Amino acid sequence: MTEQEQDQHEVMGRVKWFDPAKGFGFVVVDNDGGDILLHANVLRNFGQSSVADNARILVVVQQTSRGAQAVEVREILPPDDEDISPIQDLGETDAATIAALPLEPARVKWFDKTKGFGFGNVYGRPEDVFIHVEVLRRSGFADLQPGEAVCLRVIEGKRGRMAAQVVSWEAALRDKK
Repeated sequence: MTEQEQDQHEVMGRVKWFDPAKGFGFVVVDNDGGDILLHANVLRNFGQSSVADNARILVVVQQTSRGAQAVEVREILPPDDEDISPIQDLGETDAATIAALPLEPARVKWFDKTKGFGFGNVYGRPEDVFIHVEVLRRSGFADLQPGEAVCLRVIEGKRGRMAAQVVSWEAALRDKK
């Protein structure tokens, strides 16, 4: 084990903010409140291009001359929301029912955070899958990029196929192992 690896340690925290355009954000550590730099490349190595504010995140941290910096993301959990209102198009679908749905590999066709929605294409299926910004946020993402590989748990909504959960491609692969 190198000296650099010995200086690394795992911490759980909450995403303070992350800006994909700037290429970085910060994580607040649970036990001491210190900020940790989260670079876009470290997040991309985990398989996501964005992460929702207030999402729970498990990272490996290393002290540098410029302060604490995340060098690896190990887990991202969606933000805790005690006062969340149900998404009308999901109806009464609960978390256990959604988790039991199969993961369908897909590519993001487009997503507009300002409009609050976008669409994905599931491999081997001709119709688009609607992706609502609130489903995205509850899945731990803040935004999606065109062409980004993801996995979707899809339901039949009132207006067609709709994502009930978005999972990064790499996270879905890790979960299959």
